[in-house]
Amino acid sequence: MIKAAMKYFPFALAFLLNVSLLQAEERMDLQTVHRIRTEAFEHSQVMEHLFHLTDVHGPRLTGSPSLRKAAEWTVDQLKEFGASRAELESWGPFGRGWSFSRFRAELIEPEYAPLIGFPLAWTPGTDGPVGAELIHALIETEKDFEKYTGKLRDKIVLTSKPHNVALETEAPAHRWTDSELETLSTAIVPSPKDFFEFPEPDNEPGREERNRFRTRFNEFLLEEGALLRIVSGGGSPDSPSHRSQNGTVFATSAGSRKKDESSGPPTIALTPEHYNRLARLLAKSIPLKVEVEVEATFHDETLDSFNVIGEIEGHSKRGEVVMLGGHLDSWHGGTGATDNAAGCSVALEAFRILKALKVRMDRTVRLALWTGEEQGLLGSKAYVKEHFGDPDTMQTKPEHATFSTYFNLDNGSGKIRGVYLQQNDMLRPVFRAWLEPFSDLGATTLAIRNTTGTDHLSFNALGLPGFQFIQDRLEYSTRTHHSNMDLYDRVQAKDLMQASAIMASFVYHAATRPEKLPRKPLPIPKTKPEEKEE
Repeated sequence: MIKAAMKYFPFALAFLLNVSLLQAEERMDLQTVHRIRTEAFEHSQVMEHLFHLTDVHGPRLTGSPSLRKAAEWTVDQLKEFGASRAELESWGPFGRGWSFSRFRAELIEPEYAPLIGFPLAWTPGTDGPVGAELIHALIETEKDFEKYTGKLRDKIVLTSKPHNVALETEAPAHRWTDSELETLSTAIVPSPKDFFEFPEPDNEPGREERNRFRTRFNEFLLEEGALLRIVSGGGSPDSPSHRSQNGTVFATSAGSRKKDESSGPPTIALTPEHYNRLARLLAKSIPLKVEVEVEATFHDETLDSFNVIGEIEGHSKRGEVVMLGGHLDSWHGGTGATDNAAGCSVALEAFRILKALKVRMDRTVRLALWTGEEQGLLGSKAYVKEHFGDPDTMQTKPEHATFSTYFNLDNGSGKIRGVYLQQNDMLRPVFRAWLEPFSDLGATTLAIRNTTGTDHLSFNALGLPGFQFIQDRLEYSTRTHHSNMDLYDRVQAKDLMQASAIMASFVYHAATRPEKLPRKPLPIPKTKPEEKEE
């Protein structure tokens, strides 16, 4: 047994020596890390950034005047920090902008009560108060249209299932435990595929299919003469534990940003408790009166959109780029605090820290705050295509070779606990070394797995190293994500200070590292260049 084990000892020793060598070779500027930590915790401005992006300039729906004001404020801040470049960079057509300036919903009979909710994006106003007979019309597919043909004219239509408001027996906020982080850091080994295994059918409709049904549904409601639509803002009624209720409304859009698609009648979302009350009264045939008023505006002058770009020019390798950022746009029920003014404030603070410390960096540092993320990563996708190449054909541009990495923050206001490696194991020793000075702040975990749903994916799609940090989720999924509770007060200041220090340090070390970060091979093209649609 011992003899057999000794047989493999030289290989194990060589492996350990190689790992140690890699870690030893990864240079850490601990003096600069100390300065970054001091600036981030003792002179922080991150909550000041958050205040302006939320209380002053929130919400920030793409195409809305408030988003442009937030972007212009950000450019001014970058210039004040001393950015070598700060501007709005257009990325092309987005569609109509939309905003609302008034909302009122009230139960008049059988007893008066204010109703908690908000209008959904890209729906028109009511042209004054609307009060009419209510009808509950549960329409989930086009097959349901026939059941309600001729029954909706001049009515207020409830179209959602009542939401089962479950008793909450667990806290809505959660931080990663040590055991959960250990599990997260463990690689998922795929099971061997059987030769006769067939893929499971995907019954979930995609974004395009959902949008097509939404447009057809809106057209049907207008054809039938419905005055107003009311939906439950509680998410899926089949999974009540996913969202915290208690007066919270989770909702986004009911209309389309495209001028040639129907926006339907005015549509509002109510908290599930209030929606359920209306549904129960209707089910019991109790005389019921509701009054709703919405003032909304379509902004056809904002068909194009933009990203916010700021730079700190590098020195010896100024032609190479390290990027950081998050998405500036939000939904409109709250002020977009945790999604994603928090991530933008951290990126701004990291940028400010590096400028305040006057550190010398070889590579150019470029901050990017994206728009159109909520509609499908539109701003970052357009930026990658314009600057680096086409992910469909994998035809790259010269800037592709000069890019080092992109660091993204967009999972709420929780502190950083580590990094998702996006299946790039070459970076394990690098990020391990970079995290070590922050282990006493809870940042220790490296997860080889991918994480999805935000703008680093636009870079990964073209084989560029893009990363999202692992964050404590806090109340992100249960209370604030796309809800009327996404407000300044739900953001944790100390967590953002910690995240600012780590992001600034990661950016600094990426910008001063002798080599660019290693990258995986280019993904397989989706289409050949000659097959690509115009």
